[in-house]
Amino acid sequence: MAEKIQTVQEYFSAVEPGFRAELERIRELVMDLVPGLEETLSYSMPTLKYKGRALVYFTASKKHLSFYPSSWAIEELAERLTDYKTTVHAIQFTPAHPLPAELIKDLVLAHMREIDAGRH
Repeated sequence: MAEKIQTVQEYFSAVEPGFRAELERIRELVMDLVPGLEETLSYSMPTLKYKGRALVYFTASKKHLSFYPSSWAIEELAERLTDYKTTVHAIQFTPAHPLPAELIKDLVLAHMREIDAGRH
């Protein structure tokens, strides 16, 4: 059995290079938007925490990537997500059809607003 991944860097190292570049782009965008985020693994996914709460998760699967900004953010911006497969909690995409930076920003800001308002 392979050893369990312990850090975000280990996670990125295990991801296919094309997918890794997209995950690194998302990580940089969110960290630049919200300085001081805590970076960790949660549910075996790279996670950025804001005020002690998960702000976003992002992960790579075999055929797609997923971005988890919160069900509230997905619901609020649903009309801008029609070109992507979504679940209650996640948005699926590929490097060939990535999430635009402006959309990532708006999803993150929507979730931050909910966290700041004390929503659980």
